[in-house]
Amino acid sequence: MSVQNGIKHLGIALLLFCQSVDLDAAEPANLNSLPSDLTVPTVTHDKPQDGKRVWQTNPGFENTKIAHALYLPSDWKPGKTYPVIMEYPGNGGFKNALGDRSQGRVQDCKLGYGLSGGKGMIWVSLPFVDPETGKHAIKWWGNPDATADYCKQTVARICREYGGDSKNVFLVGFSRGAIACNYIGLRDDEIAALWKAMLLHSHYDGVRKWNYADSDSASARKRLARLGTRPQFISHERSTQATEDFLKASQSQGQFTFMALPYPNHSDEWVMKDIPERTRARAWLQTIVNTNSAE
Repeated sequence: MSVQNGIKHLGIALLLFCQSVDLDAAEPANLNSLPSDLTVPTVTHDKPQDGKRVWQTNPGFENTKIAHALYLPSDWKPGKTYPVIMEYPGNGGFKNALGDRSQGRVQDCKLGYGLSGGKGMIWVSLPFVDPETGKHAIKWWGNPDATADYCKQTVARICREYGGDSKNVFLVGFSRGAIACNYIGLRDDEIAALWKAMLLHSHYDGVRKWNYADSDSASARKRLARLGTRPQFISHERSTQATEDFLKASQSQGQFTFMALPYPNHSDEWVMKDIPERTRARAWLQTIVNTNSAE
């Protein structure tokens, strides 16, 4: 082989190697291929106790199928107070080629358990109330006002009966649940006043128009105004840029922390994994818990 041909072949080999490295770097692992170090407890019909996740029905809903799932942390003791994470689930009927699934049920919530690790915080998974069917709405809101009222009732009950700290109540959600943080959680002044902070994963109220009333950006900005200066942790697969642009245009005074996950998955499974993104979200939450109550 001549020196010229050798150099040519070496150049081709280097080019192919570089292309291979670039392709590998551009394709992060499927989140579902990573091992989980947590498993969300199954919801049972037992009485509330430490380390158990149980169904609970609020007064006035005994003749319906509308209920929330209450988890008391493994270190829970009567007479002590605990921060509270309230969570809304994503829409049902979702699946994609990556293996992501969402059935839209109350029991499918994961964020609160993953963020707390099952210790130190009370976790409640909330329903979307549909008074016409007497059931939790698998898609979208049921009746948004009834859903907000149920949430208010539940927060008061958790603080009154189980030592929830009314100055440390957080609202979190994935997908539909992320939109719900503002669409439901900032629906009126009374419910907006409940929250110390929020964590929203994948989607944000007002960024795009959906097929329900008041999903437009102007309506969303009115709800957002009720947030005031309180913090929100906003995460999304791949990029948070669309939400950042919306919030910049809205001129909101909220304290926003953004985190783009490198994974393509539309999923809340990331809080079940020992990854840097979960560590960061937990650190943010703990910092907020330790600060004085929100204005």
